[in-house]
Amino acid sequence: MTDMLTLADVSTALVELESHPGLEHLRRYSPTGVTARRWEVVESALQYLWNHVSDANLDRANAAYAEIKEFLDAVDAIDTTVADQLGPLLKQLDSAGAAVPKEVTDLLAASACDPLSLTSDEIERRIAIIAELAAFHTNWPAAVAETSASLDALCKAVQHAAQTRERATRTVLTGPLPVAANVEPQLRAELDSMSAPDPTALRELQRRIASAAQRVRQDDALAKGILDRRTELKGRLRVYAAKAARLGLGEDPDLMSLRGTASGLLAEQPCNLRAVTQAIVDYQQTLAAKREASR
Repeated sequence: MTDMLTLADVSTALVELESHPGLEHLRRYSPTGVTARRWEVVESALQYLWNHVSDANLDRANAAYAEIKEFLDAVDAIDTTVADQLGPLLKQLDSAGAAVPKEVTDLLAASACDPLSLTSDEIERRIAIIAELAAFHTNWPAAVAETSASLDALCKAVQHAAQTRERATRTVLTGPLPVAANVEPQLRAELDSMSAPDPTALRELQRRIASAAQRVRQDDALAKGILDRRTELKGRLRVYAAKAARLGLGEDPDLMSLRGTASGLLAEQPCNLRAVTQAIVDYQQTLAAKREASR
């Protein structure tokens, strides 16, 4: 059959649509949400074709058929995708003797009653979660060991952030730096309390560990950024001094005085970065002025 239906083709097309997997799906499950709203429009188009099969306007018949076919194909595609991707995971769960997780029943319910609410990305995200839970069920000891290793890494990150923060506050004049609460002992206690496999709880625990680690890394990066700023200012002063030497101004009294001031401020602990920055700006501006005057 060509893309454009003739009136003689309409009856045949309607019969074919009656056995379309997407239509069978909609008749098996009562549509809700996005699917229900779209089905209301598509169902009216389908009824129009049935009621005017012998004298339908050709353009309208083609438009109605295209809309119906596209809708039913979309429903079937989502239903098939979910079934194909869930099948192996359900077998994996069954082999592990595990109960079906709520995430599976939620996805099945959505694909049954409101398949068009599921985008490809959303299906992929949900399947990834279920796959992770199935993997936990299959090898619970390894999952626990991995989580324990994440807690070890979190503990080390907390210690490293504390050391960086202490070095920053000792070296640079700064206000109070943020300190993320050390939740590692509490999270480890939760892991130790899992006497029986609970993949959903373990996955949530891993999420909280990752979130805590992210907060600690942010605190560490802030403190390190302050130290890096001091290092950057020291490097900038060396560059300007080298430039002065190349210009024959290395022994210029004004520049030597300004460099001494900046170097002294850099050597102070804690170092006032604002004062250092201004001192280096003064040095750079004076150097530029003397260079211009010597031309």
